[in-house]
Amino acid sequence: MKVSELLDMIRKRDLVLPEFQREYVWTKEQAKQLLISLLRAYPVGALLFWKTDKPPELKNIKQLPEKLGTVQVILDGQQRLTTLYMLIEGDIPPYYSLKDIHMDPRDLYYNIETTELQYYQASKMQNNPLWHRVVDCFTGPEVNVFEIARKLASGDQQAFEMAQRYNKSLNRLLDIKKADLPVQTVPSHAMLEEAIDIFDRVNSQGTKLTDADLALTHVTGKWPEARRALKSKIEELSTKHFYFDLTFMTRALTTVVTRHALFENIHSRPRDQLETGWETLNKILDYLVSILPKLAFIHSTEDVNSTNVFIPLVAYLAINSGKFPSDKSLKHAIHWLYAAHTWARYTAQTDQRLEHDVSLVVKGENPWPSLVEQIIDQRGRIEVKASDFEGRGAQHPLYRMVYIMANAHSAIDWFNGMPLSTSHGSKYHIHSHHIFPQSVLYENGYDSDNHLHRKIVNEIANRAFLTADSNISLGNSLPEEYLPKVEKKFPGALARQFIPMEPELWKLDRFSDFLAARREIMALKLNEYMRSLIREPLVTKQRPITELIRYGEGPSLEFKSTLQWDVVRNQANKALRHSVLKTLVAFLNTEGGTLLIGVEDNGDILGLDRDLNLVGGSIDKFQQLLASLIMEYIGAAASPLVKVRFEDVEDKRICVIDVDKAPEPVFLKGERGKEFYIRVGTTTRILDPEQTMAYIQTNWA
Repeated sequence: MKVSELLDMIRKRDLVLPEFQREYVWTKEQAKQLLISLLRAYPVGALLFWKTDKPPELKNIKQLPEKLGTVQVILDGQQRLTTLYMLIEGDIPPYYSLKDIHMDPRDLYYNIETTELQYYQASKMQNNPLWHRVVDCFTGPEVNVFEIARKLASGDQQAFEMAQRYNKSLNRLLDIKKADLPVQTVPSHAMLEEAIDIFDRVNSQGTKLTDADLALTHVTGKWPEARRALKSKIEELSTKHFYFDLTFMTRALTTVVTRHALFENIHSRPRDQLETGWETLNKILDYLVSILPKLAFIHSTEDVNSTNVFIPLVAYLAINSGKFPSDKSLKHAIHWLYAAHTWARYTAQTDQRLEHDVSLVVKGENPWPSLVEQIIDQRGRIEVKASDFEGRGAQHPLYRMVYIMANAHSAIDWFNGMPLSTSHGSKYHIHSHHIFPQSVLYENGYDSDNHLHRKIVNEIANRAFLTADSNISLGNSLPEEYLPKVEKKFPGALARQFIPMEPELWKLDRFSDFLAARREIMALKLNEYMRSLIREPLVTKQRPITELIRYGEGPSLEFKSTLQWDVVRNQANKALRHSVLKTLVAFLNTEGGTLLIGVEDNGDILGLDRDLNLVGGSIDKFQQLLASLIMEYIGAAASPLVKVRFEDVEDKRICVIDVDKAPEPVFLKGERGKEFYIRVGTTTRILDPEQTMAYIQTNWA
């Protein structure tokens, strides 16, 4: 189909966009490259439409005009079509509104002499008759190439030749409307589920969808209003200074509905579960944004380094009727939240760590100590040392943590006495003030071109939090001049922002001593506050096995039907033991976990009767068999890390094996020698020698 025909179909709403499609996400560079390809007559990929008389929920269209026949739903190519519509029609396509367009390409310009495409640059294009806005070339008055040529040429003959060239290059641009784009069509008899499946398959042809995009596509395919509901909530929460995106909201919804953090788990969930989960999540988010400012001194998402730190809280609240059951559990949760933020728990291996941490929330009624242990395993400690502040600037998580602690200590602005918390914790309302002014330091021994000097000058220990007006009014005043006035006017205001109170340290020649002293104070106060949150210890308690089974397998939970009874052949099969042992090794090598024997993959309770019959019906002998298998095939060192117990579920006995993470790599003795296993999501995976070495170096070196 010709580009002009496609754009006409969009204008008339014969070509529409389903709600399950994501928004316009192309960059301006991608938009420019599309036009360059079309100018050069390069292929730009096929479009995929679904012809149907029963379209799914559509973007920005409540009801289609009365039409005979079918409409065509865009399954693949919406980024290209949206770009062409904006650049050729000069308008936003009907399936979007202006707020959906985050990168508007309509300031793209075309040079009628060189055929170059560039976004507007005043220095290059202002008053230059050769540069024309692409949109104006298509929609504005006709470009008068002869008049432009006469202005630039030195004579009539040259003007004529130039005008011909300009006209030729201009027509190259305008002929894009005549370009033919290949179109493939899904037939009208296809069902919505089939259309979404095809949409998934062709995803790699365009800008690749993220896992979150695909998950939201599946959600919206079953619950058409989902995307609008999530975006509406995002807008509502932003008025309270909590800024979430669709990726976070999809992750949170997945966690509530499935008790897993991996997006793929929500693909198959039916509409009723999705809507029920959304009702729960809606209330949880309202609850969190109401308690976090008051009790955790987190007034905005700007106060944490990643919104992912809220996901385990969402999981916990979903299981506990939307609220913390006690003040003690709340304080422990805040303690973990601070630690996860400070030590950047989710800046790497995000999916795996979130899935593992959510599984701990699901397994334990009081999961916070176990979650803190994960951070300690990852980072070595959660206590902050003075040296952790050295050279750290405003982008480091500790900077935000110091701001949170300042609010926890009722910090006020040094010049107007206003509590910092009244600015809602947003970086946009609070200024980061250099206690020793930058300009003064750079004039007295520090070199602004020296990277190490800049780190010292801009270090957290040289920062205080003030409102904008106060920060501007200070100018280049030295701390020895203004700090005494602050303390006199607002006694205690300096200590609330962890300023060392020895006036000698406020002098310019004692700058390095000031930094050292303040680092010590900040570390001390932060650690003191963290310890105060967990003075009342939580009793670690596992959630009932029946609940774990209901939530399904995860990175730290796996089901096995039997140890050595083959349910397919209905006979003993010792080869099945290997499957149990490799799961235990994978747990030992990853983050620990729980293996249930006597439970089928779908959660049905099979029990241990057939396994027990093979050892004379004795629980003790079954346990002894497990112990001997572990000793023989995994090793004696692993035995203390594997704890075996038995529980009755639905009047059937099952075996519960709790496994701790091993302090060193663990191998399984197999037919071909030593085998190394880890957990990846809900699966146990063997690594080859090269992968094993890399994994060991990363996790134990």
